[in-house]
Amino acid sequence: MEQLIFHHMETVRRITEQTMMNIPEDISDTIPNGFNNNIRWNFGHITFIQEKLVFGLLDNEMNIPKDYEQLFGAGTKPVDWEEIPPSFSEIADILTEQKTRIKNFLHGRLHEKLPTPFTNRRGITFYTVGEAFLFSFYHEASHIETINRLYRSIFSD
Repeated sequence: MEQLIFHHMETVRRITEQTMMNIPEDISDTIPNGFNNNIRWNFGHITFIQEKLVFGLLDNEMNIPKDYEQLFGAGTKPVDWEEIPPSFSEIADILTEQKTRIKNFLHGRLHEKLPTPFTNRRGITFYTVGEAFLFSFYHEASHIETINRLYRSIFSD
């Protein structure tokens, strides 16, 4: 079962990486009417949340730049950024290498209890790292859909 779960993670992430490769970076900071965030924020948010749900909830060091939480954490938005956000290539590099780190870190640990149960913003509580990890696939896919909506909206305005 673990191998199937990791295969699914790779499938979801491949969609994310392909989506990122197909979007020109020069439009990634556009915030169309009706949206709070932009394409760059969504890719960075996917990166940060995946890191938090796998490494952070187990009280392990998150191997992403420290500023990702302030830039891409839940509730953040680009209009509040006071620094230059990372480039697409930086985010893409982290997204790619994150897969290997996750597989190595979580191998044999999906049933491991979290030090503290984690309740997300939707009110869903996770008790094991596997529960949080599986939820991350839904989270990533929902942000890919948002990215697609942003992209269509940019070109329809």
